[in-house]
Amino acid sequence: MPYDRGQAAAVSQEVSIRMLAALLVVGGLMTAMAPAGAPAETGSGPTASPSKRCSVGSGRGYGTTYVRSITTRRVGCSRAKAVVRAFHRCRKGARGRCNSRVKGYSCSENRNGGVGSFDSNVSCRRGGKRVRHAYTQFT
Repeated sequence: MPYDRGQAAAVSQEVSIRMLAALLVVGGLMTAMAPAGAPAETGSGPTASPSKRCSVGSGRGYGTTYVRSITTRRVGCSRAKAVVRAFHRCRKGARGRCNSRVKGYSCSENRNGGVGSFDSNVSCRRGGKRVRHAYTQFT
């Protein structure tokens, strides 16, 4: 039987179309079977929680000169502000430090400063929950 290039090309094109159609059907079934709102990857590892930035208003009223920023992870802003206020109540005086837990959170502080004032970054943690804030204290 002689070889016909036109017929071979038509058969090849038909096979390609059938394969493409099968892939589309399988892909559609997989999409339909996935639960709505489910993440693309269903690994059993920990999921990242984005940091949330809370409004500090004027920055006053937290028990220090100025709170410049508050960011949280796995904590609401009202709870984070309560932790910040409790931290500053725990500090005694302008140069005081807080060495005890506040509202169940363990806090650490890094200060940078000179004469007359200092800036500080505070990180409070309770399990996977985090409250971070930065403040300026005039002395």
